[in-house]
Amino acid sequence: MAILKDWLKGTDYKLLNGTDECEVKDVVFDSRKAAPDTVFLCMCGSKTDSHDFIPDVLSKGCKTFVVEKALLDLKLSEEELKDINIIFTENARKTLAYLAAARFDHPADKLKLIGLTGTKGKTSTSYMFKAVFDKCGIKAGVIGTNGVVIGDEQFEIKNTTPDSYDLNSYFYRMLEAGCEYVVMECSSQGFKMNRTDALSFDYGVFLNISPDHIGPLEHADFDEYLYCKSRLFTQCDTAVVNADDEHTDELMKLAEFRGKQYRFSIADKDADLNAHELRFRTSADFAGTVFDTNGLINNEFSLGIPGDYNVSNAMAVITVAYDLGLPVDKLKEALRDVHVTGRSEVVYKSDRFTVLVDYAHNEVSMVNLMDTLRKYEPKRLVVVFGCGGNRSKDRRIGMGETAAHCADLSIFTADNSRFEKTEDIVSDIEQAYLAAGGKSDNYIKILDRREAIRYAMANAEDGDIIAVIGKGHEDYQEENGVRHHFSDREEILKIKEELGL
Repeated sequence: MAILKDWLKGTDYKLLNGTDECEVKDVVFDSRKAAPDTVFLCMCGSKTDSHDFIPDVLSKGCKTFVVEKALLDLKLSEEELKDINIIFTENARKTLAYLAAARFDHPADKLKLIGLTGTKGKTSTSYMFKAVFDKCGIKAGVIGTNGVVIGDEQFEIKNTTPDSYDLNSYFYRMLEAGCEYVVMECSSQGFKMNRTDALSFDYGVFLNISPDHIGPLEHADFDEYLYCKSRLFTQCDTAVVNADDEHTDELMKLAEFRGKQYRFSIADKDADLNAHELRFRTSADFAGTVFDTNGLINNEFSLGIPGDYNVSNAMAVITVAYDLGLPVDKLKEALRDVHVTGRSEVVYKSDRFTVLVDYAHNEVSMVNLMDTLRKYEPKRLVVVFGCGGNRSKDRRIGMGETAAHCADLSIFTADNSRFEKTEDIVSDIEQAYLAAGGKSDNYIKILDRREAIRYAMANAEDGDIIAVIGKGHEDYQEENGVRHHFSDREEILKIKEELGL
């Protein structure tokens, strides 16, 4: 048991009723988990106001509340109010971050935290870090889009950056498992929703930024998106940033960052570490990029993931590794052999053609991927994709236009249609494709995703690269609110056997 007042250190709060010196053992924000000796934290959400559940929570024996509404009509007698503690805060999510950290005895303070932010590349970069730490015999946990990794255990999560309670519970598990480092993807929504408050990062890494996540329930505009990204650099000791991104200076200015800073570049910008002479190579056991570095480290590196943008991500890893004093030979081995599920992942490769899976699910990431694959000089660049339903139509339009400009053959198919009809989404993609100048002979519509992949593989020509994009690591298809198991990777391997490849 702990004293609530101690858990509230670092927060601005006002005691409305009762005492802040009561004993508590947990903090909850789901009324179903309320119990005696818990703190129930009330938040005003976009759909639900948990203040409405206070009577139900009281009936379960919970006596301590943190609220965002100063005036509560609890309809309680003076006698009943004597046993109830009410704390007011202007930002319950922020307060939750401090309560959660205290609840787990501040586990993040006992770990070295590396926070990654950027529009694209966070997951790939986090797994590069994990590969480097593994190669150096350092135990590290990972939190991000692909889930939480603690040793051999993996946990699915709903958000790239989990809520602050779950975040601290994972830190606690990592500490118990013997982890020394945590590599964590930090989403803009995570900062906006105060999920990372109360944390101090040893390293903050900025990869890139481009317009995304702008719309209802996300960000009002690009300025807000950029501002939220900048929050990482108000909470870190050392900044490692991409000198090639046009918004880097503005981002650091927003953060008013005054700490130690490194810059990396693959475009000959003024930086502490530069990459040059990128060579795009493929062989029986390697598909990736070879490049030279100068500055902090002068050496040749091989990266086992295709793409110059992945070289940029690797440069962030190399920079942090340099500052940590990790062995360069181990760093080189790890980057050459790195594997990231669903991120430029080569699933099938033969002398005839290559099939890879990637999470590219918007125009920017699709353009980057297609431009990169073109550098490997395929006979044809074939892309299999759809677009998620109940999301901004700009995404499907942008992807349709990209296919028209970048692919030799496009196969439009399903991808998490949710509550829209797959045929309607595909029709929107088709219209955008044709409007952008795409040729009618260079695309086909196959609504069943498995059949679309099968068609691409069965009709592959020597020298083709087939990119199955949009889902990446996901292992489900969502239709009409129901998720069915589906993995692009698994289906490619099954089709390979069916076709006798």
